[in-house]
Amino acid sequence: MAIINQYDKRSGITYVYESISYWDKEKQQPRAKRKLIGKRDPETGEIVPTDGRGKRSNRSESAEPVKPGPVPVDTTDRRFYGATYLLDEIGKAIGISQDLKQCFPATYRQIQSIAYYLILESDSPLFRFEKWSSLHKHPFGKNIPSQRSSELFAGITEEGKNEFFRLQERRRHEDEYWAYDTTSISSYSQELRQVQYGKNKENDNLPQINLALVFGQKSGLPFYFRKLAGNIPDVSTVKNLLADFEVLGFNKVKLVIDRGFYSEANINGLLKERIKFIVAVQTGLSYVRKEIDKVYDTIRSYENLDEQHGLYRTTVLTEWNYQQERPNKKDTIEEKRRIYLHIYFNIDKYADDETAFDSKLLAMRRELQSGRRVPEHENFYKKYFEIKETPVRGVQVTVKEDAVRKNKRYYGYFALLCNEKMDAVTALQFYRNKDLIEKSFGNIKERLNLRRLLVSSERSLDGKLFVAFVALVYTSYIKNHMQEAGLFQKYTIQSLLDKLDVIECFENPGHDLRIGEVLSKQKQLYEALEISPPA
Repeated sequence: MAIINQYDKRSGITYVYESISYWDKEKQQPRAKRKLIGKRDPETGEIVPTDGRGKRSNRSESAEPVKPGPVPVDTTDRRFYGATYLLDEIGKAIGISQDLKQCFPATYRQIQSIAYYLILESDSPLFRFEKWSSLHKHPFGKNIPSQRSSELFAGITEEGKNEFFRLQERRRHEDEYWAYDTTSISSYSQELRQVQYGKNKENDNLPQINLALVFGQKSGLPFYFRKLAGNIPDVSTVKNLLADFEVLGFNKVKLVIDRGFYSEANINGLLKERIKFIVAVQTGLSYVRKEIDKVYDTIRSYENLDEQHGLYRTTVLTEWNYQQERPNKKDTIEEKRRIYLHIYFNIDKYADDETAFDSKLLAMRRELQSGRRVPEHENFYKKYFEIKETPVRGVQVTVKEDAVRKNKRYYGYFALLCNEKMDAVTALQFYRNKDLIEKSFGNIKERLNLRRLLVSSERSLDGKLFVAFVALVYTSYIKNHMQEAGLFQKYTIQSLLDKLDVIECFENPGHDLRIGEVLSKQKQLYEALEISPPA
């Protein structure tokens, strides 16, 4: 069951629906039933109940109100609490707990508990949840057997997920760039439709699905993900990403994306939707080389040196040949759009590229001279060598110096394309911050036990990925604060959590929760993560 908010533009009222998912045996697909339960109060955010036709329900005045707060304990128990307390407080601080409760009122505690387990027991499969549950205090408080967890995953609806994405996005900084990238996750399952062989980023000889993530660069937290078929190239995902943003109501979007997503169609699509962007572009593109040629003799000036990053930079205001097809009118709009090209030259990168190319050139020449030609290298031979063979002198190989010089001309250069006015250093900082999303992929695969997917149904896969995504939000918060506090010099994420996990709590019927001893070093860790120690 999920809670869905739907805004009516005509009346300005946000209606709240209860959505219950079920399996349609005839159509062999998941379906959902909606029931109107109230309106969202614009000031308090509370749900004003209705009878289903927009009228207030006639509730009994004598009905006993539900008391807020935790459910009272009815057994005496002693469990580990330090690490799960940390996650509880993080959930409150960044709104995960509130948003999950709003979107999944019947199952949010189970979702949180499994997310906690994925974080704290990163090397353990889910069927060992029972043992962990018996030793730890966690939101659900009880065991979740494997069958129940599969049912939980299958019951996580698209409507609930989308509402969660909307709520989380509203908690991010308004004026920030979003980093977007994809990764591959291998699977042993033969039943999943989107598991396909594709360009595997880890060279696994297994079919895969692709996972796309969007992170806020200032918050350092993810707020959206999407599952893709394993054979979908990166460049083909941007169109649907923009469509998802429109459906979810994301406004004032600013994207940072890698060169794998660059294409003329994608740039035109971003310009059409008025989305601000920073995109890495290949220096082999003709219009990029044309602009590099204009600054080639001046870029390596002391005035263009950026000492912080150890490179030279300059910005060129140029024009983009914008095209927009209009199927209804059966025509195409063509016009010039102003755009900024930030050009960078790194002398160390130039030296590395040149050394690597010269080594390759020598290896290819030895192949030719020895007569052991490799069919896959024929184009390289043709481009960079003059080859003559005589009965007396044998094979004579001469390097085409002009071709080599032309190839090396653009070594050490890279470029960023941007449609928002900013200097080259700022653009570079935004782009390099994108590595936080690449590091987070490691958190997904390693820490959250998702390197190999073993689920056998589409609905279970979607649900498990969502719970892992929730866990990723928590781990991203921890990683960001550890980085800011310099804790990675002494701890890993796992060792820090282990340090806190030994703190116990004691539950007795009729008494408040008691916390065991908290050492000064443990208090310092909580404070470094901007969380008040348990008291």
